Amino acid sequence: MVTIRTATDADIDAVLGFWAVATTVASTTDDVAGVRQLLAHDPDSLTLAFDGDTLVGTVIVGWDGWRATMYRLAVREDHRRAGIALQLVRAGEQRLRRLGARRLHVIVEPTEPTARAFWEAAGYASLEQLRMVKTFA
Repeated sequence: MVTIRTATDADIDAVLGFWAVATTVASTTDDVAGVRQLLAHDPDSLTLAFDGDTLVGTVIVGWDGWRATMYRLAVREDHRRAGIALQLVRAGEQRLRRLGARRLHVIVEPTEPTARAFWEAAGYASLEQLRMVKTFA
C-alpha cells in the first residue's frame, strides 16, 4: 500500500536521487540548496509517495496566494500505471483547495505525450500559451 506524506529536510537526498532517474527534464534547482529553500518557504509543498520505505513518487504543490501550480510530478518506472500519480495530484488539489486556490496550473513537456494524456485524463485542459523562462543560476 502506498502512503502519501509531505517531505522533510531528511528526504532531500532521496528526492534528488529519485528525480535523477524518474524524470525526463532536469531543472536548475535540482540540488540540495534548491529543495531546502522550497521546504523553508513552504514546508508542505513537496508531497511524496512511498511503497514501504521506498520513495516511488513526488509532486511539488505551490501556492503563492494568487496562482496554484504543480511541478515535478514523477513516479518510479516500476510503479507506474498503479494510480500513484493520480493519488499525488488529488492530494495536491485538496491542499490547494484548503488554501483557497481557484485555478491550478501545471507544466507539461510537449515532447511527452504520455504526460499530456495523464493530465487530460485527470481533468486538465491544454491551453495554447507560450511558456517563457529566465534562469538566474
